[in-house]
Order: sequence, then structure tokens, then C-alpha cells
Amino acid sequence: MIVNRILSLKGRDVATIEPGRSLSEAARVLAERRIGALLIVDGQRPVSGIISERDIVRAVAAHGAKALDEPVSRFMTEKVVTCTGETSINDVMELMTQQKFRHVPVVEGGRLSGIVSIGDVVKLRLEEVEAETQAIKEYIATA
Repeated sequence: MIVNRILSLKGRDVATIEPGRSLSEAARVLAERRIGALLIVDGQRPVSGIISERDIVRAVAAHGAKALDEPVSRFMTEKVVTCTGETSINDVMELMTQQKFRHVPVVEGGRLSGIVSIGDVVKLRLEEVEAETQAIKEYIATA
């Protein structure tokens, strides 16, 4: 199973924000869209950073409410690990587990083409397990 399978089911829409926008704007977008992270795009690279709910909480804890007026570029993670549509789901799960993050942008041909979250991966794996269980039950019933 590869990342393109997830993207074919969930779509390729990616929530983004510019690096100069405020942390409060990022928080508002996250809340409105009910998502956990935004990709930072600057028009020069496919992904220049990522900002998550966790990053916002840490910024406010360290700097108080005034952090919300600061640009997201101050608190974003700059070294973003990406994958392609051909990356296996197992490889994505391994990356997420080892490096302790929950979102992996999908970049193909130098362009942002989607994002995969840990929730997407878990949902797909559950569907696979349910399908396997059903196949085994049908096999047993006809044997």
C-alpha cells in the first residue's frame, strides 16, 4: 500500500499559511478546519515549514499570549520530512514513529501534492484489517 492510496480516498487538499502570518491566524485556521497542522509556503519551495497545534502551545507556554502576534515563521519547524505518492505506508508509519511527528507532506516533481496524517494512516490500516478479517470469515464459511 502506498501514499497515493490515501490521497485518492481523502483528496489532495492541503491547508497552508504564509510565513509572515500571525500565530493567532494559524490557530484560527487549525480550529476552523479541525486539523492539527498547517504547512508554511513561501512561493519559493514546495514546503518551507510546518506549524502544529503542539508548536502553538509550546510558543504560548514559553512566551505568553504575546506569541500569538508573532509570525508563524518564528515558531514553525523548518526541517520538514516529506514523502512522495509512491512511498509505502509502512515507511511513512516508521518515519512518524521514529521522528515523533504526525504529519508528512507529499511532494512530487517539486510541487506540494498532499499531506498524510497519522489519522489517515490508522484509518487505512483499520480498513485493511477489517477487509482481511471479512475475507478469512468468508473463506472459513465456504470451506
